[in-house]
Amino acid sequence: MANPTIIRLQDGNVMPQLGLGVWKASNEEVIAAIHKALEVGYRSIDTATAYQNEEGVGKALKEASVAREELFITTKLWNDDQKRPREALQESLKKLQLDYLDLYLMHWPVPAIDHYVDAWKGMIALQKEGLVKSIGVCNFQIHHLQRLIDETGVTPVINQIELHPLMQQRQLHAWNATHKIQTESWSPLAQGGEGVFDQKVIRELADKYGKTPAQIVIRWHLDCGLVVIPKSVTPSRIAENFAVWDFRLDKDELGEIAKLDQGKRLGSDPDQFGG
Repeated sequence: MANPTIIRLQDGNVMPQLGLGVWKASNEEVIAAIHKALEVGYRSIDTATAYQNEEGVGKALKEASVAREELFITTKLWNDDQKRPREALQESLKKLQLDYLDLYLMHWPVPAIDHYVDAWKGMIALQKEGLVKSIGVCNFQIHHLQRLIDETGVTPVINQIELHPLMQQRQLHAWNATHKIQTESWSPLAQGGEGVFDQKVIRELADKYGKTPAQIVIRWHLDCGLVVIPKSVTPSRIAENFAVWDFRLDKDELGEIAKLDQGKRLGSDPDQFGG
């Protein structure tokens, strides 16, 4: 079986291509989920202030027997904290029981309040101080990204966006790549696979490779060069989602899945959310 793949970011730091998402999980659920994930082989955990489970993540990491330098921990700056990124980060680090973050992401641009450029400047300062190794954004459209780059000269290393077979965001993915921004997929299974797992091409590929529909979709993300963070608190699913290193989809198969794109957004519109 091939080893889990590592992605090199434009700032020179590296991160696992596949991680565990913990959206909408309680502190108790998160502790058990992370213990299972680390046992299976995950080394990347993606949380956020807004998830209200950073304490659980911190407790699980403290209890784990995995060295800190082997872990890649991400959390996110919430909309209400865009004017206070330093304080928000310090609060997150305290909850996570960490001295530094591997990746700090601005959760939404919130153009209605128009603080995202200043928040980004604050995050740049935090990176220079060594409190965070890498900085990036979530849910940024091309015009938001262009403004950040134009006004600060610093390009995010990651843009974490809603991306799944029904919402492939190919134009944004390509723009990110052109600017050396790694695209990361949230809701990679389209919130439990509804409308995806029952697609003929997904079922046929699952049969061909002896895999589950979820594993086929996760492999699709990996083979498209995306970083992917499927969320689960179910031990069997956590293990299932990571058992994707012993096969690859070919170009034609990726092309067939590409045809499923409907531009179907399940989450919020980044131009409207959070105002």
